[in-house]
Amino acid sequence: MYAGGGDSVVARGLAGIQVAAIEGRAGWLVRNALLDKLSATPQDTARYRLDVRLDDRLDAFGLLRDDTVGRERRTLRARYQLVDLDSGTILLDATAGSDAGIDVIASDYATIAAEQTALENLARDVASRIVTDVALQLRKGAAAGS
Repeated sequence: MYAGGGDSVVARGLAGIQVAAIEGRAGWLVRNALLDKLSATPQDTARYRLDVRLDDRLDAFGLLRDDTVGRERRTLRARYQLVDLDSGTILLDATAGSDAGIDVIASDYATIAAEQTALENLARDVASRIVTDVALQLRKGAAAGS
């Protein structure tokens, strides 16, 4: 996929993507992870824009005998579009997601810390999935254009 190293069509394409702002804490984490993964050497002018909308859910389940929650599941789903800035054409419209299980324990602090750590890990995972899909799309586009 990255044949040609940093000068390949895919590497140049990834470096030419601007990531629009994403709402919320999860959005901030995903956007930063995307920026880290997309461009080791960003270009001055963007060729593409990546629009991302997130759905971050924290669901309680695993009720214990005393009607307290014993387990939670954090789910992060992203719907994203890769837009060609020259033509306004949507080149890719897809979704990515990941989830994590969290044990709820007696310490509220530890549970909140686990929820935040899960969100940080999910943001990195979702960003990796998005970058992989975008890279594959750019490679398909380069193969079709040659």
